[in-house]
Amino acid sequence: MLETRPAKQAREPPSNTNTNTNTDSDTLTLALALALALPEYLHPMRYVALLRGINVGGNNLIKMAELKACFEAQGLRDVATYIQSGNVVFASPKRPPEIARRLEAAIAATFGCRTSVMLRSQKEMEAIVARAPGGFGKQPDKYRYDVIFLHDALTPAAALEKVATRAGVDQARPGAGVLYFSRLIAKASQSQLSRMMSQPIYKSMTIRNWRTTTTLLQMMAGDAVN
Repeated sequence: MLETRPAKQAREPPSNTNTNTNTDSDTLTLALALALALPEYLHPMRYVALLRGINVGGNNLIKMAELKACFEAQGLRDVATYIQSGNVVFASPKRPPEIARRLEAAIAATFGCRTSVMLRSQKEMEAIVARAPGGFGKQPDKYRYDVIFLHDALTPAAALEKVATRAGVDQARPGAGVLYFSRLIAKASQSQLSRMMSQPIYKSMTIRNWRTTTTLLQMMAGDAVN
């Protein structure tokens, strides 16, 4: 009688569950890293750089075309300048403190002048314009309107204590990183604004009139500027 042997069962391939798990984990880690890095690269923030003390009284003369080229050399995108007082709109994925440091160093190296660079994002400029005091900028034939931009280390409350005003002529009101300053045109010679410019605190400020401020916001938004 022939002996019947049981058929050999097919050996199952070794499980690669651990390998797949490790691979999936590595892929997820890489995806998370890219997710954190790519949005800034693909969607850079728009900023305006406000330079202090250039092209004023014949000092620190810089041509805007050369200033634009200096910004572009730092890897900044969509660079555009506005008038001669040192206003530059651009886009960058970098953080504001890093941008400001690099620009100050580049301007010093390129033009031989030291100037502080104040940055404001598009959101910050939108808030500055939208939250202006009631009536601010509405009577340009009667008042001169200025926005005093403050260095990060200077609070509006502290600045307000140092900025002198003359009753019936000047009015200064605080905002987000700014002071809103208005002067009666008929008595402009009595304004205390020029006095502030000779004080040490002025080194922590830069001033733009209301028209320049709103125009810069238009440029940041991509609107045509007349």
